[in-house]
Parts: sequence; structure tokens; C-alpha cells
Amino acid sequence: MSQTTASVLFVCLGNICRSPTAQGVFETLLAKSPLAHQVRVDSAGTAAWHQGKAPDPRSRAVALSRGYDLEHLRARQVREEDFSQFDFILAMDGDNLRDLQQMAPESFQGELRLFLDYAYPNQRRHVPDPYYTDGDSGFHEVVDLIEAASQGLLTHLMQFK
Repeated sequence: MSQTTASVLFVCLGNICRSPTAQGVFETLLAKSPLAHQVRVDSAGTAAWHQGKAPDPRSRAVALSRGYDLEHLRARQVREEDFSQFDFILAMDGDNLRDLQQMAPESFQGELRLFLDYAYPNQRRHVPDPYYTDGDSGFHEVVDLIEAASQGLLTHLMQFK
């Protein structure tokens, strides 16, 4: 992988809470790693509700309090071409994984799986959606889970360096 570029797409429902948080956390982790300029990262949602919008203000605030800047991100919906442009398409929960599996063309050769498999194989497999929670605790839990899975994903990608 030292000469080639890997690409990772994080996916949740609306692309305003979990997947942009994953993108911001993973980009920050990558920037401090030997893979800093070798992995392309993006995020998207299976639904089009929030296209063009910034991440949820609570996601941005909690992420920033933890050292992750999400201000530059804007929501978009998963596109058919994503399946030819990304090596890893990582869903935040089972519903989104099922939607992605239905969308994926038979020719897709990448990894399509749950993101938390990189931290909690066969255990806690879903990043809970914090959108309807009161306060910041749900958003902090999301960052905790994403940090763990991001480290696991980075370790996985380093094996190919």
C-alpha cells in the first residue's frame, strides 16, 4: 500500500452525526500516522435528507471538544459511483449496512462491513444514532466508539503498508 492509495467511506443514515464524526476522527488519526497521504476518506448517508448541510451542531461541538474539527464537512448521499471509488465502505449500523448491500453492484470488490467490527468483533457492532438524545452524552459515546474503531481500522490498513 505504500505506493497506492486506499479509500474509506463512512456511512450512516443522514450523514450529519455518526459518519462525519467518523470521517473527522479518522482523518485526524491518519494525519499523525505513516499513512497520512495514502488514504482518502469521505462520508455519506443512505438518505438524502440533509444534503449540503454541515454536521449536527452537537456533533461538531462534542467532536471539537475532543480535538476533531468537522466544520469543513457537508452531508451527501451515497452514490452508485462510490462502489467503484472506495475500497472500504463502512456502515455505522445494521440498517445502513443492509441498505448498502442492496445498493452495491455485483462488481464491487471492496470491503462492505460494519465499522465497529474493527474494534469490537462480534460484540458491540452498532454506533448508536445520537440524533434524538438529550444532551451530549450520546455524542460522546459515539466519539468513544469511533475512536476505538478508527484505531482498529488504522492498524488494519498499516498491515498493507
